[in-house]
Amino acid sequence: MENAAKILVCPLNWGLGHASRCVPIIRHLLQQGKQVIIASDGFPLELLKSEFPQLSFIHFPSYKVRYKKGKSQVLAMVISLPSIIRGIYKEHQQLKKIITDYGIDGVLSDNRFGLWNKKIRSIYMTHQLMVKMPKHLKWLEPVAWRMHRFFIQKYSICLIPDKFEDGGFAGDLTHKYPLPENAKFIGILSRFGMTSSYPVNKEPYKVLAVLSGLEPQRTLFENILVEELAKKDIDSLIIQGLPENEQKIRKENRVTVVSHLSSEEIKQYMLETPTIICRSGYSTVMDLVTLNLSAIFVPTPGQTEQE
Repeated sequence: MENAAKILVCPLNWGLGHASRCVPIIRHLLQQGKQVIIASDGFPLELLKSEFPQLSFIHFPSYKVRYKKGKSQVLAMVISLPSIIRGIYKEHQQLKKIITDYGIDGVLSDNRFGLWNKKIRSIYMTHQLMVKMPKHLKWLEPVAWRMHRFFIQKYSICLIPDKFEDGGFAGDLTHKYPLPENAKFIGILSRFGMTSSYPVNKEPYKVLAVLSGLEPQRTLFENILVEELAKKDIDSLIIQGLPENEQKIRKENRVTVVSHLSSEEIKQYMLETPTIICRSGYSTVMDLVTLNLSAIFVPTPGQTEQE
């Protein structure tokens, strides 16, 4: 987007990962003198508002998907498919109006299928070129890959936040099938930035849990962690991943539960806390790689690529 002056950045509202990995992209665009407008909804929109309060924002609804409480999410996705298809069509039409109303020169879509337009430079960002299916539906993987590739080819370029060598960090999700012709690897992305020096380990907490993801699985995981950590005679911190205007804090024995923290605060706690517990979402993996940290991963049940 070298020649674009006004850029629309649109992360998918599917947990916080899509929004958080857009943070370094937005910082780069601002450093290049671009004018950035952010379009999203829900907690991703609130996260980016907290990171970039000086920017303009558009409420731009994402696809309506809600996971089930069980270990398989296949039925949830099947039920949500008509809504997702309608959402893709609707956002494609809405983009035309936004381009006209705001004078958009380029758009960056993080995993939103319908945000391409022939009149401007349209960039799509994803690490999940193929959809990882459960064992009994493996035969659908090539079908899902071709469907995804159909949308990718609508865009000017497909940015892949990974490295090409040695299977990268995304593994099969990026490297199993042939890459689209417009693919470009850009390396890992993290809102935390590279860290050259580490703080003295003050260990204010012994355990840090960082949550995200779709409901109801996010809340179910939080409830399990609160119950189990409250039994331990150690100080623990749970970050709910619910960015809001007002920060909410509560205590359960020696467990502190906070609704959200700034990126810099989360980074500091991650560097200082001996044990980190989190989902195995790709943006979290990139954050840990950037900070050279390890963690206890608990994949979202039924979210096959995390498992």
